[in-house]
Amino acid sequence: MAVLVPAAGPGYPRPVALLACPFCHEMFERGEHRSCPVCGVELVPFQKLPSSDDAAGEDGVPRQPEHEPLPPTHLGRGRGVLVVLSIAGLAAFFMPWVKVTMPDITTYSGFSLARRLGWAWGAGIAWFVLLPTVVTRRTIVQMRGARVAAAFLAAFPGLTVGILLARPPHGSHGVPLRFTFGAGLYATLAISVAAVLVSLVFGGRVDDIRVRRGTSRGQAVH
Repeated sequence: MAVLVPAAGPGYPRPVALLACPFCHEMFERGEHRSCPVCGVELVPFQKLPSSDDAAGEDGVPRQPEHEPLPPTHLGRGRGVLVVLSIAGLAAFFMPWVKVTMPDITTYSGFSLARRLGWAWGAGIAWFVLLPTVVTRRTIVQMRGARVAAAFLAAFPGLTVGILLARPPHGSHGVPLRFTFGAGLYATLAISVAAVLVSLVFGGRVDDIRVRRGTSRGQAVH
């Protein structure tokens, strides 16, 4: 980056290349110093410095901790738990939900039931949508703002299971139907309840934030 300095006479201003300290960001004209007289760090071209915290915020205001992007692999504040529960819910969708022993011996997973009962697709789709909903939330504000959506998606599979339990399959045309509910059905219900509870606290508290930079040690807190 170059700063335009007014020329002594008529004509265009002449550009002046700047060097800056990578540590304190103090700026100097090229040739003035080779290292920072305060920090002792070798100076580098100003344009090679990363954006400051002030530049990262809007209107020059530093970005607040709750708006700081967390690492993509961050598992705290309910994020990791919801990811695991979403994957587990998807796995349970393909586990046995109904085991029929009469008139035929067959097993239906959540996926198989959804192919026969269209409304049962909601359970699998809800888990499929919940996973990216959680993964794409990288800040505390974004996670807290997604609580309602996450809780709704997490509750949908449990609602599907509740309907099956309240209105179980029955025989038709006088043919008796005997069946038992499988482990996948009960696992889906348990995962759904757990995911709803975690979704309600997704993102954690805003008054309990561990920042990546700086410390309050030795500082007077007002």
